Amino acid sequence: MTYDCYFHLWFCRCYGLNSMSETDPVPLNIQTIDCHSEDPIAALAELRRKLSPQGDIVSAAGRQRTIELFGAPLTPQEVVEKICGDVRRRGLAAVLEYTAKLDHKELDAASMRVSADELAAAHAAADADYLATIRRIRDNVLEFQRAILNEDVTVERVNGESRVMLKQRYLPLRRVGVCIPGGAAAYPSTLLMTAVPAQATGVQEIAAVVPPTDFGGYNTDLLAACRELGISEVFRVGGAQAVAALAYGVEGIAQVDKIVGPGNLFVALAKQHVFGDVDIDSIAGPSEVVLIADETARPDFAASDLISQAEHSPGSGVLITWHPPLIDAVHAELVKQLSQLQRGDLARTSLEEYGALILARDADEACRLSDLLAPEHLHVSTANAEQLLGNLQNAGAIFVGHYTPVAAGDYVAGPSHVLPTGGTARFANGLCANDFLKRSSIISYNEAGLRGDAGDICLMADKEGLTAHGASVSVRVRCE
Repeated sequence: MTYDCYFHLWFCRCYGLNSMSETDPVPLNIQTIDCHSEDPIAALAELRRKLSPQGDIVSAAGRQRTIELFGAPLTPQEVVEKICGDVRRRGLAAVLEYTAKLDHKELDAASMRVSADELAAAHAAADADYLATIRRIRDNVLEFQRAILNEDVTVERVNGESRVMLKQRYLPLRRVGVCIPGGAAAYPSTLLMTAVPAQATGVQEIAAVVPPTDFGGYNTDLLAACRELGISEVFRVGGAQAVAALAYGVEGIAQVDKIVGPGNLFVALAKQHVFGDVDIDSIAGPSEVVLIADETARPDFAASDLISQAEHSPGSGVLITWHPPLIDAVHAELVKQLSQLQRGDLARTSLEEYGALILARDADEACRLSDLLAPEHLHVSTANAEQLLGNLQNAGAIFVGHYTPVAAGDYVAGPSHVLPTGGTARFANGLCANDFLKRSSIISYNEAGLRGDAGDICLMADKEGLTAHGASVSVRVRCE
């Protein structure tokens, strides 16, 4: 989002104005693809490319900013490498230095951490209905995440005196870090969708990092939610320096085992950089939704679905239908609704850059195109939505039916809204409680059991030339 966009949004909020004039709708220049007359593959490939995280693209203003801060026109990838390297070498001093440079906040070790008194005060001042909503959402998330938890498994092989015991054991990670965005909006929902799945497994230590902004570390609603969820480690630090602090550990912030949660490009690239020192959930790009719709879909519903993700700015909304009148009807609704929404100008820019209205030949082609895009969110708004699921594989989360907007999954349903983006839903999964479990296999043989498998072990060791492997068996029992 450009500085001008931020200023415009701030001005509208301050003076109670909509982002666009309600009486003078601005035309929407969104890409339209007709599969009857053109091949959609190249257009979709370009769309997918633009939605993938890019570490080497920087605007002229961004290039000038890096020159001012770092003395050279660094790419985002190079900026992240420098910040993470400095934090690894110099610890808290580097974290505070980059917080001052990038976020214009002069903090020390004490003020960087939100105090227990601040959390308690925010909780006491919070609206009672808001806290009740937080509790209901927490209960929904816990119910679903506990229901899908992996369970220990035991397999026994007993044959006379021979006994082999095999187990798969799951234990919660010791300590995790959650990244909560706070640049353009406050996101208590992300706190719920990252921390509560961890709590469902029994993770005891959760450290939350939030930018030192009015939407982040100084947002009373967010701090109240932390207190309501029992999260006492909350740090006012964002960006790559926050990820590095969690990954390497600095004074006042102990190293974590895993980092989860979304963020901007610098957060995504920093998570990629520290992977290996710690685990991460994913490298997230812009939010996205693909809507598969037929003649039973309401155009106003469909348009609202596309805008809901585009308003993240950047965000993508793609309609795929085989019902020609829906294309024009949804386009008209987009123009109408964008003129009435506070973030309409930002959503408009996203839809023109990353959106599309696609007329497929039939439902089968619509499903194939959706799988090609492999979206973060897939909404199936058709008369036979349940039947179409059999033709769909690649999606982070699937929303079924006319009355299941993506917002239900973003806020209250139970599955986490931290999902794979940028086409990675071909192979990646959304965050869930099982991602906070450490899996270990446990193997136990008695003497007779080892004797029964000794021949196979020794033969395989011989074939691979690893004679010490075979010797470790033959020293115990005879290989036959």
